[in-house]
Amino acid sequence: GAMTEVMREAFGQLPREEGGGRVEKFVLRSDSVKVELLSLGCIVAALEAKGRDGAFADVVLGFDSLEGYTKKHPFFGAVVGRVANRIAKGRFTLDGQEYQLVLNNGPNSLHGGARGFDKVLWSPEVVPNGIRFFRLSPDGEEGYPGDLKVWVTYTLCGGELAINYRAQTSKTTPISLTNHAYFNLAGQGSRDIYDHEISIEADSYLPVDDTKIPTGSIAQAGTEGLGLSVNRAPGPVGRGVGGSQVRLLRHSQAYWFWGARPPATGRTLEVHTTQPGLQFYTANNLDGSLEGKGSAAYPKHSAFCLETQGWPDAINKPHFPDSLLRPQEEYNHTTWLVFSAA
Repeated sequence: GAMTEVMREAFGQLPREEGGGRVEKFVLRSDSVKVELLSLGCIVAALEAKGRDGAFADVVLGFDSLEGYTKKHPFFGAVVGRVANRIAKGRFTLDGQEYQLVLNNGPNSLHGGARGFDKVLWSPEVVPNGIRFFRLSPDGEEGYPGDLKVWVTYTLCGGELAINYRAQTSKTTPISLTNHAYFNLAGQGSRDIYDHEISIEADSYLPVDDTKIPTGSIAQAGTEGLGLSVNRAPGPVGRGVGGSQVRLLRHSQAYWFWGARPPATGRTLEVHTTQPGLQFYTANNLDGSLEGKGSAAYPKHSAFCLETQGWPDAINKPHFPDSLLRPQEEYNHTTWLVFSAA
C-alpha cells in the first residue's frame, strides 16, 4: 500500500516540577487512519478512523492540550510500565532480595507506580511508516531493579496500527508493557459504549479478590457474570459491565480477539497480540469530571480498554506465565490494532 505520512510538531513544554522538557507530537496518516502520538508517555492522543459513511471520527479519549496530560488522569492513551496492572502489596522477591514498590492503588502497586512510563518524556526517532520512542529506566526507578532500556515503536500501515515493545535489562526485573488507550468507536465524547458488541477469544479468565488481585485460580472462560461474550458470537457490552474488570487470557502465543461494532458507525476494531493476557476494562472509574477533547465529558462506561499484557501479579504467582526479563534476553512483544468499516 501507499506509504504512511509522518509529521512532527511541538506540543508543549513540561512544567519545571515535571522535569521541564519539550513534548513533541507525531502524526501518522494513511488513507484510512490518522494517529497522533506524544513523546510524553508514548501517548496515543488521537486516532481517527473511517466509518461506514467514509467520515473520520476520533475514537480515543484524551485532551486537547498538554496541560490535561500533566494533571492526574486515568492513563489515557499511554504506555504503562514497568509492570502493567497490579502487583499485590507492591512487593516481590527476586534472587533472595525483597523489593518494595510505591503503593498507588489501595494496598497495591498499579501500572508502574507513582511516576511510571506514562508520565515521563521519551526520545523519539522517525522510522519508516512510524515512530520509535526510547528511554532508559534507571536501576531503582519506582523500586524496580536494573537499568532497563525500552523501545516502543508505532507503525501505521493502512488500517493497521502496530505497537512493538522491546526491552533489555542489566538485572533480572519483572516487566509487562501495554498501551492504555480508551476507545469509543462511535467517537470520543459519545455517552456510553452500550451499543458496542464485543467478542473475546479466550480460554480462561482470572478471578480477582476485592483489591483486584488475581486469586491465583484460573477459571474456564464463559459469560457468567461478565456481561459479554467470550469465545462466542459477538454480544452487546450492555449495562452488565457493572464493576467487572475481566482479565482474559489464552495459552497460545499469538491470538486475537475483536470487538466493538457500534451499529450506527460500522467501525470495527480487531486486536491481535503476542502477549499472553488481556485486561478488558469498561471505564468504570470515569465520572464525567475530566474535560476531554472538544470539551467532551467522559462519564462512566463511555469507553473501553483492551490492554494486552502479561498476567497481573505474575511476579508473585509462580504458576502464571513468567514476567521476568533477565540480562542477555530481550523482551519483544507486538500488538496490532486493525480498524475497518463494515
